[in-house]
Amino acid sequence: MSLVLHGYWRSGTTYRARLALNLKGLSYETRAYDLRKGEQGGDAYRAVNPQMLVPTLEAEGRLLTQSPAILEWLEERYPEPPLLPHDPFDRAMIRAMAALVACDIHPLQNLRVLKVLKKDLDADEAELKAWPQRWNVDGLTALEKLVARHGKGFTFGDKPTLADCYLVPQVYSARRFEVDLTPFPHITAVDARCAELPAFAAARPEAQPDAD
Repeated sequence: MSLVLHGYWRSGTTYRARLALNLKGLSYETRAYDLRKGEQGGDAYRAVNPQMLVPTLEAEGRLLTQSPAILEWLEERYPEPPLLPHDPFDRAMIRAMAALVACDIHPLQNLRVLKVLKKDLDADEAELKAWPQRWNVDGLTALEKLVARHGKGFTFGDKPTLADCYLVPQVYSARRFEVDLTPFPHITAVDARCAELPAFAAARPEAQPDAD
């Protein structure tokens, strides 16, 4: 069965999907849309995803959108190796850590929000820089405490889980936005450990065929 991942090399949500696919050991094609040029708004991609956001996963003749739904589908469709533990409380904690990134940090820093701040609210360059930094610091401050409590080398426990699929791309984004990561030693330690694994190295934005 062929899998096709529609996305963009620097998109954090596409990065999450690549990580999950790689950790599952799945082969997939990629189709790239340059968000800076607005390619996701063209007729070709609009037919794939009416919301015109990335990623979209094409699988088994169907189209899946929204990265949390894609990652959950991959876990259910390809349960080995598992990215969620058996214990219901542990699974809920991992989902909470993922939601902290997916709901409380990432949406506030993405390109379309920054465009609105600049175009509609006349934000200057200093304000455009401070905005994503503020939400990254707020979210990572809470996540640091959760990783310290639950992590044993990875975001949760002693092996990669869905939580790492969210944390690693967020750290990448935080660095892009020049966030000082010094206050987050547990998070940066997890990021460094993940970087040593082939599945994470292959998913890095710079390793993608459409990267600058």
